Amino acid sequence: MDIECLPFDRTGYFTDLICDYISEKETISSLFNRYPRLENFEAQIREKATNYPDAYRDILYTVLQDQYRGFEVSQETETHIKKLKEPITFTVVTGHQLNLFTGPLYFLYKIVSTINLTLELKKAYPKYNYVPVYWMATEDHDFDEINYFNFKGKKIQWNKKDGQEGAVGHFSTEGLDEVFETFADQLGNSDNANHLKTLFQDAYLKHDNLAKATRYLANELFAEHGLVILDGDDKRLKKLLIPYAQKDIFENLSFQKVSETVKGIENLEPSYGIQVNPREINYFYLKEGLRSRIVFQDDRFYVLDSELQFTREELEREINEHPERFSPNVIARPLYQEVILPNLCYIGGGGEIAYWLQLKEMFAALKVTFPMLLLRNSVLIITEKQNGKLKKMNLSVQDIFLKRSSFINKKIREISNIDIDFEPQKRLLEEQFKALYDLAGQTDKSFLGAVKAQEVKQKKGLDNLEKRLLKAQKRKLEDHVTRMTEIQNELFPNQSLQERNVNFSELYLELGKELVPLLMKSLHPLQLEFSIIKN
Repeated sequence: MDIECLPFDRTGYFTDLICDYISEKETISSLFNRYPRLENFEAQIREKATNYPDAYRDILYTVLQDQYRGFEVSQETETHIKKLKEPITFTVVTGHQLNLFTGPLYFLYKIVSTINLTLELKKAYPKYNYVPVYWMATEDHDFDEINYFNFKGKKIQWNKKDGQEGAVGHFSTEGLDEVFETFADQLGNSDNANHLKTLFQDAYLKHDNLAKATRYLANELFAEHGLVILDGDDKRLKKLLIPYAQKDIFENLSFQKVSETVKGIENLEPSYGIQVNPREINYFYLKEGLRSRIVFQDDRFYVLDSELQFTREELEREINEHPERFSPNVIARPLYQEVILPNLCYIGGGGEIAYWLQLKEMFAALKVTFPMLLLRNSVLIITEKQNGKLKKMNLSVQDIFLKRSSFINKKIREISNIDIDFEPQKRLLEEQFKALYDLAGQTDKSFLGAVKAQEVKQKKGLDNLEKRLLKAQKRKLEDHVTRMTEIQNELFPNQSLQERNVNFSELYLELGKELVPLLMKSLHPLQLEFSIIKN
């Protein structure tokens, strides 16, 4: 196994905001609390320890005990759950949707990053305990985002929603037997294929809703590493959120603070895009089959797409009596997580880190400790066969990360038996025109414009000749171009990162139970570089 690393800003797949965050650019330092360096965690531990009530630990422990009832719990996970009752225990969290059969590969990378960071923290600060937590996004309601996964270029999709609405964690798994049949037909009958079939069956055909199925699946993949899986859709946990939900709904505090931050980000140089915009009310009303926004109009609170409406007094009573019916949106959910967990760090993808960076002032106003933010590990896994192809065509890691046209043009120039680079001719042309500029200046300066136009015309002519020659060479080397683009397509499906398209099952067919240990060994969350693993 060989591992190469590439700076994120040289991959071409990460935004300026994320690259500037990684490089600790001073202009955005106000958007985060502490930068995720190992030496900064000591101060984060001290701050969180003084801002997390011990009473919350008992509630969290009881909820987790209930949520794991009926599941086989590893010794490592059971130990972690018990340690959460101790004041010296803290968490590192990642979160993800309930994607069918984990969805894209980065689901695994998020969790591996989280587990590995807890191991690094234990070495650096051994007097504390650290628990890796996967927060299941059970209250999401966008079924179309999670009802499929890609396998060998084909979409394996769960089409039968059967009128189910509301939080996806409640969705019945009925009908997934048809998805299993489709998937099984494409897997083959190797030992690894048969294990994948069993894993899918046990997760989705033996559990009655999507939350339980996802818990089973994540637990099977990571239980031996002590992963703790938490579902925030619980009345006892939501009760801790009541004062914060009230400030959001009745005072619009979150809207005000995040809007101020958004305005500040928009005024930065360079200009960064805004990931999410806050709403005046950042909560949904949640009941079986319903998850709809709460809005305030004409002195009343309405639940969209329903006939429900409340006066302020009625809604205050509803929050206090039924906190489980109030579901935070993308702005409020991070706050909920940090209220109920003794958390130090959130690990997420680029889009997640971007919206977390909009929230610091909201946390400060609500007196909740803002976590450290860490970009998850990103990975390209190259199989032995694929690596052989790259070597045969003399393609480097830097080459395959280039955009398609740049990739082809660069390699055609390298392998061509003629020099398709007209830069020397352009420089020579510039020298010749320099003499013409001098001559025109000495005789009639009105000719300077004509000389300039002729220079532009000549350079454009050279550019066109260079492009035509390059195109001719591409035709001549068509076979080589085809093989180059084929291997790039394998590694970057749809000209996007492998981790955003490919499901773990494709790699599991080849690596089997060695897949997760390989990732655990190879990924270093605080390294903050893109990892290329050549197996």
